[in-house]
Amino acid sequence: MNICINERPADITLDTEKTLGDVLSGIEFWISSSGNRIREISVDGEVLEAEALSGAFDRDIKDIKNLDIAVSAYRELAAEALEVLLDICAVYSSAAFDERPLIAKAWEDNAAAYFLRADISDIHALAGHAFSGEGLSVRELSLMVEERLREVARPEEELAGCEALVKNVAGRMEELPLDIQTGKDQRAVETIQHFSRTGEKLFRIFFLFESEGLSLDTFLVDGLPGRAFMEEFTAALTEISAAYENRDTVLVGDLSEYELAPRLLKFFFALKNFSEMSPHIVAAP
Repeated sequence: MNICINERPADITLDTEKTLGDVLSGIEFWISSSGNRIREISVDGEVLEAEALSGAFDRDIKDIKNLDIAVSAYRELAAEALEVLLDICAVYSSAAFDERPLIAKAWEDNAAAYFLRADISDIHALAGHAFSGEGLSVRELSLMVEERLREVARPEEELAGCEALVKNVAGRMEELPLDIQTGKDQRAVETIQHFSRTGEKLFRIFFLFESEGLSLDTFLVDGLPGRAFMEEFTAALTEISAAYENRDTVLVGDLSEYELAPRLLKFFFALKNFSEMSPHIVAAP
């Protein structure tokens, strides 16, 4: 079997692979490590769409002469998929009520939906719920997709723009013990929610940078290697979650003020420094 990637012969030696699925799995693992994804697959000149592709996984490679694979950067594919979803949201919102199920069905069969299901699963799930009348409204979904699109297309700008938000959330985390002590339960819950959403945003941008070359072995957070920082951050999150479930308000307050608030700030400024020192990170096409 001859294998070409982006119209160039690929130096790939097949060993234990027996089926097309085996070959594609290995290639996908290989290209994913460099921040890329498979865009299109052709077998003997025939482009395999989503449904046909799943049915072709069991094909014996002995029966395939040419395998052509088109590869694109993750950010490019993510931006395209999110833009398609935004367009679907606009069409859905302006459509008559009886037309909306057909639009939702067409969306699920779209290549963009397949990509989001595999790579941005939370947005795919939210879209499914919104189009079925559950969870977020389609307008709220659109706003969330717009934010994700900004992160993918211009992560350095999105990161710089959230500095005030990060500082505000860190400040609220430092005030959390006092809020708990003075019975401001609603504010305390909102603070935890803001922290969670902000942390998730920073981690999304971090993983995007990682796909562009950031290494946990060289990335430093306040002098601490990135891998060690992530382990400590994760441990603190696990600990505060357990303390919250056990209603240990003293421990929740201490962890919030002395562990999570400063780590959130350190993580943000480390990402900001990496962004400013890495001119290769440019807007997605």
